[in-house]
Amino acid sequence: MTRFDLIRHGQTDWNREGRYQGQADIPLNIAGLEQARKLASSLPVNGYTAIYTSDLIRARQTAQELANRLNIPIHIDARLREINQGSWQGRLLKDVEMELAHFLPNHWNDPVHARAPGGESVWEVAERMTQAVNEISHTHPGEHILLVGHGLALATIYCRACGIPLSEVYRHIPDNTALISITWLPDQVDSNGSGDFSAAFE
Repeated sequence: MTRFDLIRHGQTDWNREGRYQGQADIPLNIAGLEQARKLASSLPVNGYTAIYTSDLIRARQTAQELANRLNIPIHIDARLREINQGSWQGRLLKDVEMELAHFLPNHWNDPVHARAPGGESVWEVAERMTQAVNEISHTHPGEHILLVGHGLALATIYCRACGIPLSEVYRHIPDNTALISITWLPDQVDSNGSGDFSAAFE
């Protein structure tokens, strides 16, 4: 069993503008860097073993601010990336939603398997995130790990940790630099995406 503190990256200009980021490599803005530094200053200096982060720059910048304070190693894992939003990346959320309402009104009938053109589904994100978190947990049994990533990707892990259906994942996307603590037992997720885990927002 491993304890994880899941942290969403700091703010980017695309967050502020309301654009789909997906796997576009957008850096933190000034506010996002300050958020990351503020979070870092609030964490205990002792107790964490390692930081794992997505390879996208906004997550790596956030992780680096944490590492600067905690003096622990950063491990980069591309499986921790945000959902691939395909052709929606860079577009305003309101424009995509308007387009869906007019041309694809049934798109979200199955939110777990729906996808942007050329993108990933929530199920696919949950599968790669679970694989990564299982491996990290096997490597760090009984330890306390920081995992820096992205809103929807982290929400899939939170849902699986709490036994929440993935169809509700969009209700659990954390804010920028929000921290969520979970306790993870590797290899216990069932075919419906739930398992014998516990989790709590902090």
